[in-house]
Order: sequence, then structure tokens, then C-alpha cells
Amino acid sequence: MATPQIVWLRRDLRLADQPAFHAAAQAGPVVPVYVLDDEIAGHHAYGGASRWWLHNSLKSLDAQLASHHSRIVLRKGNAVEELAAISRQMGAAPVHALRHYEPWWRKAQGLLAEKVDLHLYDGNYLLPAGAVTTGSGSPYKIYTPFSKAVMEHMPPRDVLPEAGTISHPDSWPDSDDLADWGLLPDRPDWADGLRDFWEVGEAAAHERLEEFEDIVSDYDQGRNLPSRDGSSRLSPHLHFGEISPAQIWHRLQGRRGDGWQTFAKELIWRDYAQNVICQFPAYPTQSYRDGYGEGLWRNPNRGHLIAQDLQAWQQGRTGYPIVDAGMRQLWQTGWMHNRVRMITASFLVKHLLIDWTHGEQWFWDTLVDADYGSNGVNWQWTAGTGVDSNMFVRIMAPLTQSEKFDAARYIREYVPELAELSDADIHDPPPLLRPDSYPEKIIGHKEARERALAAYREMKGG
Repeated sequence: MATPQIVWLRRDLRLADQPAFHAAAQAGPVVPVYVLDDEIAGHHAYGGASRWWLHNSLKSLDAQLASHHSRIVLRKGNAVEELAAISRQMGAAPVHALRHYEPWWRKAQGLLAEKVDLHLYDGNYLLPAGAVTTGSGSPYKIYTPFSKAVMEHMPPRDVLPEAGTISHPDSWPDSDDLADWGLLPDRPDWADGLRDFWEVGEAAAHERLEEFEDIVSDYDQGRNLPSRDGSSRLSPHLHFGEISPAQIWHRLQGRRGDGWQTFAKELIWRDYAQNVICQFPAYPTQSYRDGYGEGLWRNPNRGHLIAQDLQAWQQGRTGYPIVDAGMRQLWQTGWMHNRVRMITASFLVKHLLIDWTHGEQWFWDTLVDADYGSNGVNWQWTAGTGVDSNMFVRIMAPLTQSEKFDAARYIREYVPELAELSDADIHDPPPLLRPDSYPEKIIGHKEARERALAAYREMKGG
């Protein structure tokens, strides 16, 4: 019998268009392995919402593999050491894996290559990071020219079919029981909203793509309307690799209207974020621009009232209905509407003057689609601290945004204490109509704007 082939799974939990699975299945019996390594990523180990999704995605993939008379081998510990041990046990089995760009995975890939016959493939992004460069050969730092360069290489590679046959070894390595990993919340079980909102797994990803195909032509406008929710909701499926961007591109390309063109740019933004963290590995934890530090931000670790402001934002108790609806949707479903993510992030950074890294960490723990590159790039764009970012002095007006983008129904769903208010009143409830159960504004918009601009001027030296 041919030598067993190990497939190292991480954020690539699918069978179709999975180049590592495809290559391994052609070479010999396949041993799929997932290692839960909670140490390797440090402060960016999976948060609670991501762990919930991971459990369900692994369970779904294992069920798919069972139809091929296969399974996933689960191990917990140091990923490099566990994979090397399984390779030795299986007779120096080669390891096949999709290339990942988070700094800890890049380091692990290098270390593993010293211990086993490691084969890396591209498949989580439209193009490998570094595939497009400037005229001088350096990587792009700014999104717009990067996007134009990527478009010159589109469409992406052809989609690989799911292997018709996945043979299995004569004997299997020992495996943990998924339930023993404790990925699901308990005492309390806070995941009811996630279970109601999401279907997880490769089949669910393609069902969601089919649904989105019917509305993608309206995406340019629909993605900005929280009450209508014209977003794709593909982000967690993409993040965990239950579907590939190549599959989505080939399914949707050629659609008429601005919707597909706008969504294509969102897929390219994912690639851009990976290029950024390849150049600046600490980007999701450190401001790119100098000077954005204690002179600008209010530090929740150094003041009780500032910590209360952060907590009010986290809990959706700011007194701004659109902000509170977004933060409560995040807690309830592990996801937040596209437009509202920008509003809530801007509110933390500019209205509350709290360092964007506190928001990045909260989103990391509560988003089912928390992505190291995208999360960091998006927060630095909002904060004005990034290599390519919005200007700090451009301060979103959440009340205006709420009315402009018709968020009344969205607010009623996630801030039910305001449900009886009219469309005219719900965006900014007048004092006489504001229920006792709903808080007053944590800070007035004009006051917050003036405070933020003054702090910025002081940081800049007058």
C-alpha cells in the first residue's frame, strides 16, 4: 500500500476545491488531522464565538468524511510536534496543507518543514500573498492599486472538484473526542442566538452562496441597509474555509450591475489584509502610524469611568440606538452587519476616544468570522492609524447614519425596548419618549466630536 498522506487542517475545512486534500487523495491513503493549538497564537487564540463555530465545522466535516469511510484525527497541543509524531507513526508520511499567513502559522510551517516532508498549497485566497507587486517589485501597501493589480489576474484559478474516492489507512492514529475539547459554551450556554442564526459547514456555505446569488445584483446598496440585510453572510464560511473565494468568484462573476463589482472588491480586500500582515506581522496589535498612543486615547485600564464607557459599548448600552443594536447583534449572533461594523468601531475610537486595540480584541472574541488580518486592517482603517486608512478627523455621525440607511427595523429587532417608537423617533429617541430601561447618551455627538478633534490637534502639537 502507498504511504499514508497527512492533510493538516486549519482554516480550510472543506473537501471541494481543497488543493491539499486533492493532492493527498491522489498520492495515497489520507489521514486528515486537526490540531487545537491554544498556545501558538498567544493573545489571538480563538475567541469564544470562533470556538463555537470551529466545533460545529469540524463536526460537519467529519460527517462528510464518514461518507468516504474516513474521519478527522483530533489532537490538542503543539501543532508542529503533534504532526511530526503522527508522521513518524505513519512511516514518515508526507504532510499536505494550505498555506496560511498569520505570523504564528508562517513560523509553524517553517518549523514543520524541518521535521517532515511538507507540501504547501494555495487555496484560501484569490491569489497567494505577494503574487502582485508594484513596478519596483515591492508589495503594495495601499488597497486601490493592489485591487487593480489583482483584477488583472482574474478570474482566479479553476476550481478543483471534491475527490471521488478518499482511501484510508489500515490503522488510524489515536484521536481526541471533539466533545472533550470544551469548545462549546457551558454554564452559561450563551450560544442560542448563534444556533438560531447560523448553519455551519461546507453544505451550508454553498446554500448561503445560492441564496446570495439571487440578491448580489443589489449588493452595492443592500450592504448598507441593516434592516434589509443585503450582505452575503459568507464571511465565517470563508474564514473557516468551508468555501473558497475561487468557488464564489466563478459562481458570481459576470453578474450585471454594481453589486457583483462591489462584492468582488470585498473578496480582494481579504487578500489585501493578508498582504498587509505579511509585511507587518504585528499589524492587528500595533498602530502603523507613529504618535497614536497615550496622547490621544483614553485608557480603560487607567480609569474606572473609562472602563465603564468601554463596557457600555461592549454591552450595547451607549444610548445611541444604532450602536447598541449593532453591539447586541454581535453578542447574540456572533456577527454584525457591514455598515454597522463601521459605525460601532468609529464610535469606540472617536466618540469614546478608546484605543482601537480594545475594539479589535472584543471583536476577536465575539465574531464568528474573526480574522487576524481583516480584523486588524479594518480597525486601523477606522482609527486612522493604518498604512491605508480613513482620516481620523472624519468622524461618523451615528444618528445621521442610522436615519440615512433606514435602520429602524434593525433597531427594533436588537433593541426591543425601543420597538414601539416611530421610524421618526427611533434613531434618536426624544427624552420624553425614551423608556426608563434605555440609557441616556453616554456622550453627546457634538461634545464627542469636539473632544476628539481637540485631542487630535493636541497630539499633532497644536
